[in-house]
Order: sequence, then structure tokens, then C-alpha cells
Amino acid sequence: MIKSPVRQPYIPGLFSARYWKRVRIRLANDWQLYVLLVPAIAFFIVFCYMPMYGIQIAFRDYKAVRKITGSEWVGMKNFQTFFSAYYCGRLFANTFLLNLLNLLWGFPIPIVLAILLNQFDRVRLKKFTQTAIYVPHFVSTVVMAGMLYLFFSPTNGIVNHVITSLGGKSIYFMVEASWFRRLFIGSEIWQHSGWNTILYIATLAGINPEIYEAATIDGATKWQKIRYVDLPHLLPIATMMLILNCGSLLGSNTDKALLMQTPGNTSVSDIIGVYVYNMGLGRAQFSYTAAIGLCVNLINFVMILSVNWISRRVGDTSLF
Repeated sequence: MIKSPVRQPYIPGLFSARYWKRVRIRLANDWQLYVLLVPAIAFFIVFCYMPMYGIQIAFRDYKAVRKITGSEWVGMKNFQTFFSAYYCGRLFANTFLLNLLNLLWGFPIPIVLAILLNQFDRVRLKKFTQTAIYVPHFVSTVVMAGMLYLFFSPTNGIVNHVITSLGGKSIYFMVEASWFRRLFIGSEIWQHSGWNTILYIATLAGINPEIYEAATIDGATKWQKIRYVDLPHLLPIATMMLILNCGSLLGSNTDKALLMQTPGNTSVSDIIGVYVYNMGLGRAQFSYTAAIGLCVNLINFVMILSVNWISRRVGDTSLF
């Protein structure tokens, strides 16, 4: 018997009358939902797409009095100037290394905290612990930098008081270059790890309790439940968060790095964001810094696409 070919579903084209008829029907039936989308769409149009008009500043010798279109077109001159500068390699190396170390040390900690919180049986203790680790997230960057200067002061800092009381010598933490990355990453972990556990805790809360009950009946220990129940459920969301974080390996916390920068640690604290701030606002080189920002964004975009492609090939988990 000859089988008839399988008929493919008809997908109307964008310019067909049938397509727009369906659109009108959906708008009429669910217009309330589309109205709720209007503020979000307006936000992205105003703050994400309209500013793209200013990208051309990177290719011009921008003068405020001449506005954007009246400024002279210089093409790739600003990019060539940046990449030919002797400090370009140091800026990229400092920024990438700082973010990479922050990712290696800071990314697993929220997952570990979420798993530990999920093991708490006492509800009050769990809520108190969650609140305690969430609070540092609401500390502003300026206050955080001030706390670092106070705690690690060579004369009045509590850390150096402990060191000297144990027979050691006072350390100039905020001046020595070797301590900049440690203090930066350590304070980032302390400030944001608790807040970053929210997504993982929500994922663990969505696991069917019957799975844990079945594991208990089978005699599984807590470690086995974590290994065979918690971690597999956390893996997809952790992968997506890793992809997003890899897309910002050249975008550090500029405010914090700028506040922590001292003449002694400039060799490691001089990252791209700080350099753009100093050149853009300090010396009014808007076209030059716009070119640097565009270059960094393009590199981050390529990174997130590459990591997403690798993740899709290796683990079948990706953002898109």
C-alpha cells in the first residue's frame, strides 16, 4: 500500500490576509495582556534601541557644539588609537583576569548556599539565615568601599589589629597591588552571593517532594539526595546563569574598582571601565571612549554566543 505523504501544517506568510486576520483575532481576545506588554516594550525602545543612534559617535570626532551629525567622520581612527596604545593589553588583561577570578570563585558559592539552605528543617532558622545573607546586597558600592578602607586600615583597621595582636606586622591592604583582586573578589562574594541564591532556592523549592520521599525510602543519604536530586535540577539554571556571566567578562564593577583604586595598586586596578571613566568624563574624549565601549560590547556579545554554542553542543542546555 502506498502511503500518502504527511501534510505539513500551513503557516501563513507575514503579508498574507490570513495571517493578519489571526493577529486581529488574538488582539481582540487578549488585548489586556498586550496592554501589559506596552510598558516593557516602551522601556526597551527608549533605553536600549534609541540610544543605538549614538553609536556613530565612535566613528566621528564628536564635538558637542556640532552635535552628532555635524561632527567630522573619522572612521576607524578611534579604534586604531586604542588598540595601538601600549596600555591596551594591560587594560584587557586586568579586566579579563579580575572577572574570570570573580567568576571562578563567586559563581559556585550561591549554588552551595542554596543547597545548604534547602537542607534546613527549621523554618525560622532558614528564614533568618536567608535574611542575613541577603542584607549585604543592599549596601551601596560607596559604603562597601568605605567599609573596606575602615576594616583594612593599617592603623585603625580591625584586621590589622588582629594581625598585630598575634605578633605580625601591619599590612597596607588598600595600597599593595597584590591585595586588590583578593579584596575586590572577596567583598563581591560577601555582598552578592546571598542575593544570587534566590534563583537556585526557587528551583529547589519547585522539586516534587515525592522525589525526596522516594529517595528516603530507598535509603539515600543527604549527600546522595544532593548529588542525584538537587544537582540535576540545578544544572540547567546554573548553566544559563554561567552563560550570562560569561557575557560580561569584560564588564567589571567600575564604581567599586574606581573607589578602591590607589596609587599603589594602579597596575592591577586599571581596568577598562575605570579607564573609560577617566578619559570620557575626565578628559572629555567622548568619541574615543565610545569606541572602546563599542569594542567591549562586541567582544562580550561574541563571548556569550560562543559559550551558548558550546553549552548547546555539550549539554543540550542553552539560552537560545
